[in-house]
Amino acid sequence: MSITVNIYYSGENGNARKFAEEMTKSGTVGKIRNEKGNLRYDYFQPLDDPETILLIDSWEDQTAIDLHHASPMMSAIAELRQKYALKMRVERYIADNGIPESDKKFIVTENKK
Repeated sequence: MSITVNIYYSGENGNARKFAEEMTKSGTVGKIRNEKGNLRYDYFQPLDDPETILLIDSWEDQTAIDLHHASPMMSAIAELRQKYALKMRVERYIADNGIPESDKKFIVTENKK
């Protein structure tokens, strides 16, 4: 059962975006994506909030998250968060293994002309 954690990083003067850019350019994002059990690690920016960056971080299970949290990368990430004076809001979701048939009619998977 996979676990997805949405982390909203907020700061001032574009610091959340600078944080995400430094995480990417430093190679930390690539290392996290290559960790055993990582399913997704992607940054997004809400259209209505230029001072926030959303990280969607998905893992196979809690064991994979625990191993990630115990890795040396976590101290580097914490230092970067501090460098950019970021606040965090966190949401956690556990996959329910599929989309119900009743919801599928609302999902567009191809454009019909």
